[in-house]
Amino acid sequence: MKRLPITTMLLLAATAACAAAPAAAFPRLDPQATIERIAIGSCLDEERAPPRWQTLLDRRPDLLLLAGDNVYADTVGARYVGPDIGAMREAYAQLGADPGFRALRARVPLLGVWDDHDYGIDDGGGEHPAKDAAKQLFAEFFDVPADDAMRGREGIYRAEVYGPPGRRVQIILLDTRWFRSPLKPTDRRGAAGRQRYLPDPDPAKTLLGAAQWRWLEEELRRPAELRFIVSSIQVLAEGHGWERWGNLPLEVDRLKVLLGRTAANGVVLLSGDRHRAGVYRRTDGWPYPMHEMTASSLNAGVVGRQPEVDPGRLGGPLYGGENFGYIEIDWAARVVHLDVRSLPDGRRVRGVTVAFEELRP
Repeated sequence: MKRLPITTMLLLAATAACAAAPAAAFPRLDPQATIERIAIGSCLDEERAPPRWQTLLDRRPDLLLLAGDNVYADTVGARYVGPDIGAMREAYAQLGADPGFRALRARVPLLGVWDDHDYGIDDGGGEHPAKDAAKQLFAEFFDVPADDAMRGREGIYRAEVYGPPGRRVQIILLDTRWFRSPLKPTDRRGAAGRQRYLPDPDPAKTLLGAAQWRWLEEELRRPAELRFIVSSIQVLAEGHGWERWGNLPLEVDRLKVLLGRTAANGVVLLSGDRHRAGVYRRTDGWPYPMHEMTASSLNAGVVGRQPEVDPGRLGGPLYGGENFGYIEIDWAARVVHLDVRSLPDGRRVRGVTVAFEELRP
């Protein structure tokens, strides 16, 4: 089990009563509230120095989205024998005890998805033997209501719609782990574009699973002016062999078809995972120009990885410094700004502005 520094252990003990606070202690967004600002981040290593949370608070977000790897709770190495739920519990407790995070969470409603490190297995999928226990910890940390449909089904996928007619924002939170089939390993580990995995066109393999696909179709038929689909791994990115939707290309095709069949307007993709950030735009086979913002990492950026050739990426190379994503919705001008902002200073380092009219089939 992962050992905590003595200072963290003392802080955990001092805040134990607060950590056990009832669900009402955390703010919830009014379903009728108009959303204008959303912050998003991912890849938050609780054993590193925390990000400057005040930078996010200064942007006055109406909602905070955590897009996965919200803690690092998987056990790896030569002696790996399986997920360590005790270590996962400690990781969540350590993040929850961070004063800056507590201050942010006390003021800003929070929604999230998991990725592999908070799911419990590095690059893990449906084979996870303790995913039910991992889900319980996730649901407790994110304060998922006891009567939420997520509690009674497999996986952590869920969705919410906020705002009055004409200003409705749908948040769709996908689970890219629980149901995912095994990936095809690379034939040249570490080679540019083939680092870990290769595209696998096997029609029997899935990313979301049949039940989640059915649910997603139902959600996309709900009325909304903007829809933010949160996927822990990248959907549009090419040029790398790490985890991404492109490892199961038929699932990408299925998403394209689904968006066309439902005529779902206003879709923007949000992702994390990469420890680097960027903005993407693709038109090949999508019902309208599809945009994706990858915001990663909050406190564990990676500079100097192999360059990625991706014609769909906007604004230059991936940004490797610590960062968060910031979304501003201008309802009067009918545009949405997708910005990657650096930490700790909040500077805009990548971004794109998209008109609502572009996001129609």
